[in-house]
Parts: sequence; C-alpha cells; structure tokens
Amino acid sequence: MAVENHQQDLNDVVASLDLEVLDRNLYRGFSPSWEISRLFGGLVAAQSLAAAYLTIDDIHVHSLHSYFLRPGDANTPVIFDVDRIRDGRSFATRRVVARQKGEAIFNLSASFHKEEDGFDHQATMPDLGGPEDFPSAEDHGFTEADYMPRHWDGPVVPIQVRSHIPPGGGLPDGKYTSAIWVRANGELPDDEVLHRCVLLYMSDLALLGTSIRAHAKGFEKIMAASLDHSMWFHRPIRADQWLLYSLNSPSASGARGFNLGHYFTEDGVLLASAAQEGLIRPFDPSKA
Repeated sequence: MAVENHQQDLNDVVASLDLEVLDRNLYRGFSPSWEISRLFGGLVAAQSLAAAYLTIDDIHVHSLHSYFLRPGDANTPVIFDVDRIRDGRSFATRRVVARQKGEAIFNLSASFHKEEDGFDHQATMPDLGGPEDFPSAEDHGFTEADYMPRHWDGPVVPIQVRSHIPPGGGLPDGKYTSAIWVRANGELPDDEVLHRCVLLYMSDLALLGTSIRAHAKGFEKIMAASLDHSMWFHRPIRADQWLLYSLNSPSASGARGFNLGHYFTEDGVLLASAAQEGLIRPFDPSKA
C-alpha cells in the first residue's frame, strides 16, 4: 500500500476522534469507513477518552480504567455520555459510558492531573535492539492487518508493527514475555491530547495476544475478547515515533489471560504502561 494511503488511513482515525457535540456532556462518534463489521476496541476506548477531554481544560489524563461490556457495531454511531465526577485544583475525574442502540458497550473512568514537579525514576528498557532490528509484517509475508484478532475483517490498520513473532505465531515454550516496535503509520499534529488518544488506540493491538501466544496459539484457535483495559501515562507522548511495547503475561487461568505492557522511546524513556485481562477460550468452530 502506498505511503499516502497509510497517511489517509491514519487521518481517518484522527477524524473519528473529532466527536460531534449533541448536548452538554453528550457526544456522537463514528468509525472510519473501512468496510468492517465489528468495532475495534481501541477505537471506542480512544473516542471515550476524547469525549472526556472535551469536558477538561488544560490538564492531561494520567490514568484510566475501562471495561468492554458488549461487542460494538462499526456501522452504527456510538453515543458518549460523560459524567463530570470531580473537578479539583490538581485533579479531575470523568466517567464515560459509550452506548449503541440504547445499550452500554463500554465504560471508562479517567483521572486527569495538572502538571507539577516531583520525584523521578523509571524502569530500564529491555535491551532488545531498535526497530531496524525487528522484522516488519511484510518481512514475515503478512500485512499489518494480520496482527489483528480473527474477527477483524478490515484491510487497513494504521499502525506500523515490527515483531520477531509473525502474526499468529507463538512464543517459545515457557516464555511469557515479548516485545514489538509500534508507531502510528503516518504523521500526527503536535497535539498532546491527540497523541494520548492514539496511543490508547494502539495499546489494544497486541496486549491480549501476549497471553495467547504464551501457549503457542494464534487467534484463529482461540475465542478471544478484551474484558477490561487500564493505562497510565507517565510522560508526554509522541505516538507517531517508534515505541518499544514491552509485553508480558504474568498469569492465565479460568479462561482469562492477564497482560502488562510498557511503552519506551528509542532512547529508553518510559512513556506509558497498560494492563488488560481478556477472555482466552479454545475456539470451537461448531459453536461459532
């Protein structure tokens, strides 16, 4: 696909984050017209954060916690209802419920913090090499869309991924950690709000797959669905620059997999962390 098409695909995502104002605290969002049927969880999460930001002045999200309640329809608008829980001198809290056809499909709580000085330390980035040392999807003989779960039937993913593990591949026996290099597939404006929303969009891409690949199974052998998603933003974000997404799955049990991820810049700065639990159930085609 040509570079200009990748940029247009990313522009479509950016446009989808520009929500329509219906009333005070009430907004409407649409999916990009990619001829897909199922709403991508990363998109509804990013749109929910964008809705919360529309009620916030001059401070940034530092943490969010969310639940995926029902599958979303990519061909139906989503209504975002924002509850202004609290506005304080240093912090603000928002709750967002995303609905389709009158039913809640996603729930997000986000905390915003006014920038201030304080202590500073961080974990060390794993020494795994830079993005140039990781194969692209094309190097594996696939496309970026092949990194998406089985139900994702769209041809476009506006994210560049570099991974030693091909789409659908598993981790070596006894391994519960992996890493990929990711970035938005194009240039983004200098807007911190936008970069945080896009990073949230991107963070849903590979997190759940970590617990699945720990058992050497691709999405085609697993009934998989994100159940919840949490994220912490430690430092300012540039989602259109290469970021190492360091991933691990501390636990899988009871048909659920638990996953953690950390985003590092190429020079080792820890920007954000994510956590997600998901349903990972052996797929029975007869019940599909």
